Amino acid sequence: MTRVSFPWRRAAVFAAADGGSSAVEFALVVPLAIALLFGTISIGNLMYANSMLHYATQDAARCGAVKTNICTNTTTTQTYAQSLYRGPTTAPAFVATTTATCSSVSATATFNVITGLRAFPITLNASACYPLQPA
Repeated sequence: MTRVSFPWRRAAVFAAADGGSSAVEFALVVPLAIALLFGTISIGNLMYANSMLHYATQDAARCGAVKTNICTNTTTTQTYAQSLYRGPTTAPAFVATTTATCSSVSATATFNVITGLRAFPITLNASACYPLQPA
């Protein structure tokens, strides 16, 4: 066995020590795990908000074409669409129009995807056109 001089021996002992390595690994992995967790939850909420936005626009367009006693004009159709939306974002903007062939409703909302490290705003759009029923 060869004998190592004092300064090199101290460096060799330090390099061979593994105390605290799990703490360093934990510090490297935890931010990524938190971002993945929050990102997954936020993407799920984004998908739910998009689904609810499409549902509200489709049902409001149908209401404007078929349920003319409830949705009497574009304002009541927009109010009806707003009442149907149950998504996690702030109130979306609904626009209802009636053409010669269909009752149309479109909506726009902004959803913030939160990853735990940063928030990304995503604009959601939905539109629906339901054919008018013959009188």
